[in-house]
Amino acid sequence: MLTQNQQGIIFMLLSVICFSTMDILVKFLSASYPTFQLVLFRGVFGLIPIFFIIPKNRYKNLFYTSKIKLHSVRAIAGAFAMIFLFLGLKYLPIADAIAISFAAPVFATIFSIIFLKETVRIFRWIAIITGLVGVLIILKPGTDLFSFYAIYPILFCIGFGIISIAIKKLSSTEPDYLIALYFTVVLIIIGSISCFFQWETIKQPDLIFLILIGISGSLGNIFLTKSIRYAEVSKVTPIKYLSLIFATISGIFIFNEIPSLYTLLGSLLIITSTAIIIRREAIRKIKTTPLRQV
Repeated sequence: MLTQNQQGIIFMLLSVICFSTMDILVKFLSASYPTFQLVLFRGVFGLIPIFFIIPKNRYKNLFYTSKIKLHSVRAIAGAFAMIFLFLGLKYLPIADAIAISFAAPVFATIFSIIFLKETVRIFRWIAIITGLVGVLIILKPGTDLFSFYAIYPILFCIGFGIISIAIKKLSSTEPDYLIALYFTVVLIIIGSISCFFQWETIKQPDLIFLILIGISGSLGNIFLTKSIRYAEVSKVTPIKYLSLIFATISGIFIFNEIPSLYTLLGSLLIITSTAIIIRREAIRKIKTTPLRQV
């Protein structure tokens, strides 16, 4: 019989595999299709896994919520974060884009200071600074190696920060499927813009890959949620770093991209920063959680 932490680790591993599959397919198809078209397919076929987790008694009032404004903020921020991630995957080496995206918890912590008035002590400040230094090392500003396109995964991180704040407020009353459903519907609406401005005829061999982008991305979100529900965040978060290994391997063998020393060093600092933030968050929750009354 698996413990809850072990189940959480398995779900996190499945999440990483799904998200990595989506990232690789997006990178692969970005040369042939506009980003908004890929976002549309991510949304349309991302609905499939969600409908399997919706309770049958909610189909009559599927979209009912008393927090429509907060859902809108989460969904719109999430949609644009995904667009920026897809653009980053399109224009940057896949390892660089994924490495920079790992700084998302750094930006989430910064936003929690600004909007949630959370108290941040010395260790988390060190983590924030370390993560930002790691991002700068990968970006290489002021050198000939700097790429303007690196702004896209940074914008993803900013969007993730907004998402984290919205989900913290939504998760106390709103079911996971409803949060995912609003997000996916907004993806479809925004992605549909490509139908009017830019659309590439879909080649039959690519259709299965486009469908997989939607299904794998949506499953990745579902497995991630289950992982966090089953296990302590500090226990499962290290599994997420396998994404960088998958990105590096696919970069080398599929896209002929050899990661630079800057990418490796920056990744190490960002991962260290994230690990500190997650660890301090876990300690803070332990200290602030009241003892169970029996």
